[in-house]
Amino acid sequence: MIKPRDGSLFAYLLRAPWWVSFLIALGLFAIARVFLPAVYAVATTLPFLGIGAWVAWKQSKIPGQAKVDATMERLRGMAWNEFSVVVTESFRGRGYEVAPARGVADFSLTRDGYVTLLACKRWKAAQTGVAPLRELADARQAAAARAAIYVTTGAVAPAAIKFAAANDITVLSDLGLTQHLEDARRVAK
Repeated sequence: MIKPRDGSLFAYLLRAPWWVSFLIALGLFAIARVFLPAVYAVATTLPFLGIGAWVAWKQSKIPGQAKVDATMERLRGMAWNEFSVVVTESFRGRGYEVAPARGVADFSLTRDGYVTLLACKRWKAAQTGVAPLRELADARQAAAARAAIYVTTGAVAPAAIKFAAANDITVLSDLGLTQHLEDARRVAK
């Protein structure tokens, strides 16, 4: 896939709300129409209309806050055995082989010959700090795993977010976890 250069207008529009691209297209059409025939004025707006449509489609797949809150509440109310089934089935639906793991990681996910460690036993923790992520990073290194995922329904401290980013650990919480489970459900259908 072609990736726009960072800082470019198109890179900005891919992160902006969908309507921004349509607004630019409308303004561009109004200006171009003064100088060009209608067909050429419409042609100048096509890249912006395409980006707007793409972004609208992508943003339509993002769950709203009410859905996130309901999902987090439902997950917090589960016992470990129920929660672990929901999480592992979401990864199985994405083509991973799931096996129990020892130590810090609860499961070992394998796909295409690569191993990912999954830690989710502390899913009910009110807030995740750096310590469990540091343990997961050490476990990943010891197991020579390609990646690590930490799942929580609680808040994640800013220092933990920085640590996870610096150590290539994916943290699934709130919106990310809800979206992961929704996408897995769509794939399973």
